[in-house]
Amino acid sequence: MEDTGPNPSFLPEEIQPGVMVCPEAEEVARAAARMFVEWAWQSIAAEGAFCVALSGGSTPRVMLQALAGETFRSQVDWAKVQLFWSDERCVPPDDPESNYGLARRELLIRVPIPDANVHRMEAEREDLGRVAQEYEELLRRYLEHDAHGLPRFDLIYLGIGLDGHTASLFPGARGLRATSRWVSTPLAPASGKRRMTLTLPVLNAAKRVLFLVEGSAKAEILRTVLESNVEPPLPAQLVAPVDGQRWFLLDQAAAALLSRQPIATDPKEPGSSGQTEHTGEEW
Repeated sequence: MEDTGPNPSFLPEEIQPGVMVCPEAEEVARAAARMFVEWAWQSIAAEGAFCVALSGGSTPRVMLQALAGETFRSQVDWAKVQLFWSDERCVPPDDPESNYGLARRELLIRVPIPDANVHRMEAEREDLGRVAQEYEELLRRYLEHDAHGLPRFDLIYLGIGLDGHTASLFPGARGLRATSRWVSTPLAPASGKRRMTLTLPVLNAAKRVLFLVEGSAKAEILRTVLESNVEPPLPAQLVAPVDGQRWFLLDQAAAALLSRQPIATDPKEPGSSGQTEHTGEEW
């Protein structure tokens, strides 16, 4: 693969198993884009497709801009990429709060991905329960299934809220672990409005989950998620792929309160085939 970016020798530092730290937020976004490219190559070579669930937020925005830029855009076989979303607000796609709208503005109109490969959550519809069922059918149609019949994404991007929520899975919600649904429509506590989200079993069936976290405001909750025993566990703590990899990609500000732990194996470049797998038992 050709050099990616002005400093191709730069590697994030792994301070805990699966926890990678970049000096600045912009480098988090570039590293996340580089991982997208690397994993796309691997998945397309092995399976003929790359199935990804995107998230919203400021860090994914910069990552999407990087993917759409000259360095990365030509390194992805976009015709073989299938894009989904990890969650969505119940707003039209042209609303500034729409996760799909963010991806469309920053990425989709700038890369040659076929419209048929883009699978947004139509959460603005009034029949939200029906929309969730239809999205489950999309997952059933496009994704391979694991031994338990759950859909396996090649990659899911996630963030962490100040309350420890991830995707639209909120603390105190019922049935986070014990659900047969692949897509749910929970109430967001802060707004009292419904959202659409992939459920925890789907997140934990993924081959790779990548948390993108930046800024000093996230330092305390990140330390809680990674280093504290909370009862009941926060949703972000419950994300631990059963047979896959879990990565946290952070900037120095977000990682400021984390301890440094010995790494059992030599650090590998994020996205390389030599990564250590991080399973639920290792959490």
